[in-house]
Amino acid sequence: MMAENSYSIHEKHYVAVDCVIFGYEHDALKVLVYKRGFEPYAGKWSLLGGFVGSDETLEDAARRVLFNTTGLENIYLEQVHAFSKPGRDPAGRVISVAYYALIRIKQQDSALVKGHGARWWPIDQLPRLLFDHQEMVDNALMGLQSKASTELIGHELLGDKFTITNLKKLYEAVFRQEMDAGNFRKKVLSLGMLERTHEKDKSDSKKGAYLYKYVKPVHNS
Repeated sequence: MMAENSYSIHEKHYVAVDCVIFGYEHDALKVLVYKRGFEPYAGKWSLLGGFVGSDETLEDAARRVLFNTTGLENIYLEQVHAFSKPGRDPAGRVISVAYYALIRIKQQDSALVKGHGARWWPIDQLPRLLFDHQEMVDNALMGLQSKASTELIGHELLGDKFTITNLKKLYEAVFRQEMDAGNFRKKVLSLGMLERTHEKDKSDSKKGAYLYKYVKPVHNS
């Protein structure tokens, strides 16, 4: 049996969460980052994050960060990995658990985002991030690609209705490669998760393209 005071002899560590917040805009997969406002490394680009409160779970803390930054609730959230390398944060022994989130940029509270000094960057043009945050982004992207390989992710990033072309462009941005239009259409429709509506998007042509919607509910984590 462990001694009653065994906890007191061990070094205490900080536990934090960092959020890789993905959005999609102008045919580009984007990540929301901000300039850190405190030392160490004040002014350097960073993911949004914070320490876990004494009355919070890891997910509670991540959702708090997301709400305080974007004003959004009920965001799709997925745990990525725990980052625990000693010395990863020069200010102290900090163990950080990374999450990735998927949001619709048009729904964010833009004033709140701006007030945090945050900015959306295309994932291929991210500025240099502090600590191991780039590794977090890389791991989060792999997680998103894994999700997109087995599920349709248009609902979280595009909206309730979208064209097959919209969805194809999103997948090309996520997987960083072009996809054959015919094969992609055949594949996504074969899943039986999309239903064609009577509405059309005529932004690209007079004839327009039919909008689709999900026929199965999308469950957030």
